[in-house]
Amino acid sequence: MDASEHNESEVNQIDNDDVIQEEDETPEKEEGEDLTEDAEALKAELAKIVVHPPSYEVSPMEEFDQAEFSPSYKDNLPKENLVLQYAENFRRQMVQLYRDRKPLFLNPVNECGVEKFVCTTIRPTLLEFKELYNWDGAAEFVADYLNIEPLKPEYELPKRLISPATVLKRQKGNCFEYSTLLCSMLIGAGYDAYVISGYATKETCLADESRDICPLLKKKEEVKEEAKKKEMKKYTVKPPRDLRSKFELKQDAKREAEKQAEKEKQRKEEEERIAELEKPPPDPYFGLRIHAWVLVLSGKREVPENFFIEPFTGLSHPMDSPNYLGMESVWNNVNYWVNMQDCSEGVKGLSFDLGDPTVWEYMFPNNDKPLLKIPDAEDDLNDMDDEEDNEEHEVEKYLDMPPSWVDALKLSHRDFQMRCPHGKKTKVYKRAKLEKFAHYLMKDGLISRLSVYEDRELTDLMKVHEYYAHRSDKLNQRLTNHRTGQVCENFDPGRPRCLKEHQFKSSAPGPENERVMMFYNEARVDGLQKREETQTEMTEEYSNRDDFLYYKYVEFGKRAKKFGPQETSSANKGRPINKMIQKFNRNRNKPANEDIAELIFHVAEDKIHLSYHTEDVRIAASAREFLKPPNWDEKGAVLTFNPEMHQTFQVDPTLPMNKQVELYEMLMELLKAEEKCRNEVRDSQNEVRNILDDRTKEEAASELDISVYDTERNEKAKKHRRELERQQLEEKMRKQEMDIDYLAPFLAKIGNPEKLSKQQAFSLKEECLADLKQRLIDKANLIQARFEKESQELEKKQAWYQQNQVSMGKEDEEEYLTYCKEAIFRIHILDLRLTRHKEQAPHKYMQLEQKLRNDERLSEFF
Repeated sequence: MDASEHNESEVNQIDNDDVIQEEDETPEKEEGEDLTEDAEALKAELAKIVVHPPSYEVSPMEEFDQAEFSPSYKDNLPKENLVLQYAENFRRQMVQLYRDRKPLFLNPVNECGVEKFVCTTIRPTLLEFKELYNWDGAAEFVADYLNIEPLKPEYELPKRLISPATVLKRQKGNCFEYSTLLCSMLIGAGYDAYVISGYATKETCLADESRDICPLLKKKEEVKEEAKKKEMKKYTVKPPRDLRSKFELKQDAKREAEKQAEKEKQRKEEEERIAELEKPPPDPYFGLRIHAWVLVLSGKREVPENFFIEPFTGLSHPMDSPNYLGMESVWNNVNYWVNMQDCSEGVKGLSFDLGDPTVWEYMFPNNDKPLLKIPDAEDDLNDMDDEEDNEEHEVEKYLDMPPSWVDALKLSHRDFQMRCPHGKKTKVYKRAKLEKFAHYLMKDGLISRLSVYEDRELTDLMKVHEYYAHRSDKLNQRLTNHRTGQVCENFDPGRPRCLKEHQFKSSAPGPENERVMMFYNEARVDGLQKREETQTEMTEEYSNRDDFLYYKYVEFGKRAKKFGPQETSSANKGRPINKMIQKFNRNRNKPANEDIAELIFHVAEDKIHLSYHTEDVRIAASAREFLKPPNWDEKGAVLTFNPEMHQTFQVDPTLPMNKQVELYEMLMELLKAEEKCRNEVRDSQNEVRNILDDRTKEEAASELDISVYDTERNEKAKKHRRELERQQLEEKMRKQEMDIDYLAPFLAKIGNPEKLSKQQAFSLKEECLADLKQRLIDKANLIQARFEKESQELEKKQAWYQQNQVSMGKEDEEEYLTYCKEAIFRIHILDLRLTRHKEQAPHKYMQLEQKLRNDERLSEFF
């Protein structure tokens, strides 16, 4: 109940009383009485006051075919009529006691024009889709699946409330029908949900989200972890003393705080200015617009606190949300409660303890909420009053809610996948637009697209988020920044090269350009986790490798310019390599001075530099540097080694120096490692090219994965099913043919004897074979007769053509040629049929003879 409505109703009541009083006290004008000059002036002044009653267009109510509905929609059970009478009595009492309240939403008519109590319109149902088991999934589905029908007029309760089953079929409804459907699904899923009838802002009633931030753009609240204080142990080294001036530190902190305060003040002023500019215009019906939404109370399904659900958007709102300005009543499938609290400040501070009769007036005495007992002023009641109370209680305890009259809510799998009417829905937010599509509706698997703009007019596009599903290339998301041209693609596991994320510029999508690739390293043999590439560099990061490699860096040089046609083989070799760096994790099975930490191949300078891991007791690490032999790249050449080709820095001087042979073998191993590293770099370049080629083909094809259980969309499964059905039909026809008794007509001639004699058996065999022989001859004669008939007609047509050839027109000649082609075709077919019949007739005769010999009734005689 809103305070503004309270004052307005009082004013209306006073005005009505004044009008009644004026009508009673108005003297009747005598006939022929002339008005005085002052009276004429008053009359003229009053004539200037003209009022225009408000007008609004009333759209005709949609009519339904009553034959489509069950009897519960058309008639009321005796218990339902009793509840309607009880509700009418409750309404009269509320009107008598609270004349300033707006009417309650109790018993609107349904699709068939029959009054139904609002509590019985709720049909608790748990649908079979797992996405609808939680409140957020159910709310999002209802918001997407239905189209909005605003209340007309917006300040009056609807006259009709359509059942949730019909709302699911027609896919549209007003706020009360939205809330009733959502409440039915939530109660069926185990939530303590209620429908609220109240008042809301214009933007909420019309589902205008153009001033709200898109939910997909809201940053999730990050849980700040408290920094653990380091415990000072007894023997730890004390940190050095801070010799800075404390006064200067305080002054610096003070100046910094003032700067931050000034920035915060400017930010708040800017936000207030923008909020003032974006503030909606004043609403003439503010506080009067009727709306319905859903309340979920804590307790069931581990809900920690109460919250509201806006059915038009599917979003949750706190209990002090400014979008809701007041409430009149609350109901579920069990009871009906009327709000007795002041809503002058909206819904802020309202108590939702439905068991408290001081703030909630319930309709049915069998309230499932625990009642708050109020002490009576008179404690000494007589026994007669107790008996009367007991009798009333016994009478009232049988008045409970009848079962719902609504048919069971049904939703097919196809309708659930469509999600939106016609498979598409668009929502406009503050500087953003969200488009939703049904699964498998778009050829590329697109299910939603979020476009972010710089301005409120949605003309300056900044970036686009695209979400995909069921794609064969496992693409699930693509982010395109139209300002920087940066594109980021995310993939699900299952790709051939285990690509997880791909970042590149749309202006340079080809190889040897800036890009970042992330991989599912657990699924790769080499453990590659990240590859970052530019025009001159390439960096790779690894994890969980047996050789402890975790980092690889490659520096490329410029290609030598050649005049004339480019060779394809040289183009595929890739860019020249100047330097390669490999870094390794610590291998505890080796001594630190033998465990390589960093390996640098200076390819352009023909040098190899090694850095070892630092020992735990040392502050420096050992290092080596080799110079390559002059003929190291010649195949089959003998490599020479001398002490000038090696330099070393050894941290521990007590360790023995390596011998020349050991250094030579180490150099040979390093040359092999360099060649292996170079091949791996070339493989990485080829892998990048292959991935880009695959992406180009995948984007051109845009194939979608269809489950084998989806028989409606899977063409292969559908074709296989049709083939099985055809084979079953052929098998059935074959069995029917086998079941035909070829001796039945001949046995009927001799009276169907139970046992045949030898003479009868021979007679049956001869008659059956003679009959088949005659039918085969008749068929051959029939084919021959048709063949001769077609031949004679063709000869007649040719003779006619010879006679009239000179006088025939072009059309007649074409008609003659067409007839000749068709006639020759038919003659050829008849010739083939006759030839085939002649070939098959003896075999059919022999098959029947063999069947007769093997027949149980004749086999004993042959």
